[in-house]
Amino acid sequence: MVGELSKPHLSGPHLNEPRSGRPILRVLGVKKAFGAAQALRGADLEVLPGEIHALVGENGAGKSTLMAILGGNLRPDSGDIAFRGEDWTPAGPAEARNRGVSLVHQELALVPHLNVESNVTLGNEKARFGFARSQADRVRAALEELGYADLDPGARVGSLGMAERQIVEIARALFHDAKLILMDEPTSSLPARDVERLFAALGRLKARGIAIVYISHFLDEVARVADRISVLRDGATVAAGLPADTPTPDILQAMVGRPVAEIFPPRQGNLGGTVLEARGWVSRPGAAPADLSLRKGQILGLAGLVGSGRSALLRSLYGLRRPVAGSLAIGGEAELARGWTLERARASGIGFLSEDRKDEGLALGLSIRANSTLGELRRFANAAGLLRLDAEAAAVETMRTDLAMRSQGIEQPVGELSGGNQQKVALGRLLLGDATVWLLDEPTRGVDVGAKAEIYRLIAAEAAQGKAVIWAGSYLPELFGICDSLAVLHRGKLSPIRPISAWSEATVMAWAAQGVHA
Repeated sequence: MVGELSKPHLSGPHLNEPRSGRPILRVLGVKKAFGAAQALRGADLEVLPGEIHALVGENGAGKSTLMAILGGNLRPDSGDIAFRGEDWTPAGPAEARNRGVSLVHQELALVPHLNVESNVTLGNEKARFGFARSQADRVRAALEELGYADLDPGARVGSLGMAERQIVEIARALFHDAKLILMDEPTSSLPARDVERLFAALGRLKARGIAIVYISHFLDEVARVADRISVLRDGATVAAGLPADTPTPDILQAMVGRPVAEIFPPRQGNLGGTVLEARGWVSRPGAAPADLSLRKGQILGLAGLVGSGRSALLRSLYGLRRPVAGSLAIGGEAELARGWTLERARASGIGFLSEDRKDEGLALGLSIRANSTLGELRRFANAAGLLRLDAEAAAVETMRTDLAMRSQGIEQPVGELSGGNQQKVALGRLLLGDATVWLLDEPTRGVDVGAKAEIYRLIAAEAAQGKAVIWAGSYLPELFGICDSLAVLHRGKLSPIRPISAWSEATVMAWAAQGVHA
């Protein structure tokens, strides 16, 4: 028994919620296999009208597979699904949408060169005399209902921010008269202020009686927004209950199948000498000159709102972006910014983890092995320059085990893995390299809580062995939990670096929003 959570009996007393009426969705014993891999081995789920039902679990637990089945992208091997009181299994996405089920993917399925109206009405266009008829009024009404009356239906989607694109996806669901909206990690790329606007929009949908299945790795969000919670582990529903009555450690234990004593590991605090020092560093046009130093064994957090320049700073230090001015010293004499290149950064012992793993961080068509050793093949070559495949395979297999990666083996293509396991491959490449300075841009994006705890432990262990780390992120509890010190960016202006104990969430947000200390 895990806290107040229990194996769900779909008519049990723990389902007595303020919401009432017949379930709009009931899933019983759904199974789905991909070859020898059993993605779902007994998934149960019940959702009431006007309910926000959170679905949580580790990466690879089967959440996305279940959503793909409900959205019509996959067919189940067995099990029962009832929607709006009738047995039903969608034959495809169009049938699911016409029936009233809309799936909002984590990687948004929008056409960037089309405008908002065209994206919202896609698949439901109206024509007269062979010409498309404008439905801007209906689109505008859907946007207004979501609290985005200022979003122009004629705006090109490619010019919108991530939060507005998310709203366009939800507006499409409203336009198609969705009765059930499936949302996969809707806040993973949103800053705090846009998360609040999204929650307000979800509240409006709930008031209309629209049911929402909400997948998230942020358990604090789940506690705020969900009426009920179901936990998937290894493809089966293992627990269900009320998030407000269930401590986070109990939810974590249900997710991972074991107690999770501490999310963040204790920090040693034994820092060595300075290994990286930037003076007057200007990472992009318009940014203020920044002074930054990093010590051996230090984990330095880099906070800031979207667009503040976090990624630009890391990319310029790694040589992916040409810095404008300044100097940089890494264990030796300073070099001017204008001569700093990717080759010089790598030769100086700098490693980088991109926030965009799909388009930049990984080669999705290649195997786990190939992605993990890409750029590090010299380590596995003999004196004649021939690759020692057995040594390479052994090192990658050890890395896969250390990161608790869910896969069929090191030869599996990375594109077949869940998002969180893809992120582990990207991080594993750093583990296999010899870089002494790690630049990490949102290293736990799209990773479940159990896997985050493993990543925190690994990064802390690497720092204890002398690695120096800059951790750029937007999730403040994470930065406060893992970092020794912190700096904040506001429109390209970097705050002084201070010990983590000298900051609070209020002072971080004051600098992030205004460029001044509270």
